[in-house]
Amino acid sequence: MASNLKLFIYLLVFFLVCATNGSARKMVGIYELKKGDFSVKVTNWGATIISVVVPDSKGNLADVVLGYDSIAEYVNNTAYFGALVGRVINRISGARFVLNGTAYRLYANDGKNSLHGGHRGFSHVIWTVQEQSNGEFPYITFYYHSFDGEQGFPGDLDVLVTYKISGKYKLDVIMHATPRNKATPVNLGQHTYWNLGGEGSGDILSNSVQIFSSKMTPLDKNLIPTGEITTVAGTPYDFRKPMTVGSRIKETNGGYNINYVLDSPTEDQGMRKAAVVKDSKTGRVLELWTNQPGVQFYTSNYLNVKGKGGHVYNQYGALCLETQGFPDAVNHPTFPTTIVNPGQVYRHYMAHKFSFQ
Repeated sequence: MASNLKLFIYLLVFFLVCATNGSARKMVGIYELKKGDFSVKVTNWGATIISVVVPDSKGNLADVVLGYDSIAEYVNNTAYFGALVGRVINRISGARFVLNGTAYRLYANDGKNSLHGGHRGFSHVIWTVQEQSNGEFPYITFYYHSFDGEQGFPGDLDVLVTYKISGKYKLDVIMHATPRNKATPVNLGQHTYWNLGGEGSGDILSNSVQIFSSKMTPLDKNLIPTGEITTVAGTPYDFRKPMTVGSRIKETNGGYNINYVLDSPTEDQGMRKAAVVKDSKTGRVLELWTNQPGVQFYTSNYLNVKGKGGHVYNQYGALCLETQGFPDAVNHPTFPTTIVNPGQVYRHYMAHKFSFQ
């Protein structure tokens, strides 16, 4: 019995770390992008960002991304630390939608709803390393083929994500997806947990946040959008001017976890400024740009896990800023569509610009 258990564990670990694709075997690895004292580590398990090391205003280096010490812990990751999530980020109500007259039923992994693409979404698969460069602007590109019917979604989909250091203290995330044969919803998201004080340094309640949005998509009790688009004015969700996270968090239902409708105009190549986060203790500043219409602001309201170096990450131990199409758009015709047809290409860009004050 004991030997059978050991064999099962061995096989389980083997298949979690390796995947067979024809005759080629995909291995899970860790890859570093580095430019000066700015470095980013990623893994092709879930196309995940596992660390971002950046100096503070005094030149002290720190990892500002929550995560784990081992790949095995990312395999069991339920917090989606640093992961590339999809085929659709956020929740789809009732784990179903109708497209071109056909009803599709998805894998329900959040009560009756689908969350972040299902129980085995893009965050829990092995991606192929397609290209890597260690030149002046280092980058790595991961590829994943999502098959027709995966987690209930229609059609074959080819997905690429590139992580690139495109300038001094600038990290770009470039996501492309191309349907091969059927129309399908696509709404990818990058789910990094940021703590500009350094991972494990405490909560982010004193961080100053500015979100360039005057409207939001309110939620029902199951965290599903109601279909309305309402003003943030007069609510604790108003971050049009810089406010500390903790200044009004007690007026929310346990913390921030909502989609903002970005209203800043597109500027540089269709990009718009989405948010700015400042940590007064270290002087680190994160400025986020995107070409997407929304951004999910989440303050790790339910976090209680052991992470890197044995650090315990508690509630409000980080914040997420996930640029995206509107959640549950497949079930709300008034929202901007997230449907991509064969012959079209889904393009999602994010630029993270770090500075020091």
